[in-house]
Amino acid sequence: MKIIKFKQKRSYSYKRKILIKDLVLNMLVGIHNFEKKKKQRVRFNLIINIDQNLIPNDKDLKSIVNYEQIIKIITKITSRKHYLLLETLAEKIFFKLFENPRIKKILLRIEKLDIIKNATSVGIELEKTRSNEH
Repeated sequence: MKIIKFKQKRSYSYKRKILIKDLVLNMLVGIHNFEKKKKQRVRFNLIINIDQNLIPNDKDLKSIVNYEQIIKIITKITSRKHYLLLETLAEKIFFKLFENPRIKKILLRIEKLDIIKNATSVGIELEKTRSNEH
């Protein structure tokens, strides 16, 4: 009698993330008059959850969420205008990044580096998830 061995089906659960750490840009941000006149250093940190079903293809960069594109988007947003509040800036970044349907969730930290004398930084951290995701 021959014994038939069934191949065990392997399934994996992925969490794919894009990491951008300590991106520092000079920009106009803040409510004080001196902040409206001189650019200041602002640090951005992002963790972006992407579609877990994306399969990277070396021959097609559209098969991934490209961190260079994300940095270009943030750089463009920060260079165009003065933002009174970091919260307003964050919402603009969320709006633009969520145009990519492969992005599912964004954790964004924005910090002003030189504004408070006795602090390394001050800022905000926000997390936003696409409404049809868990």
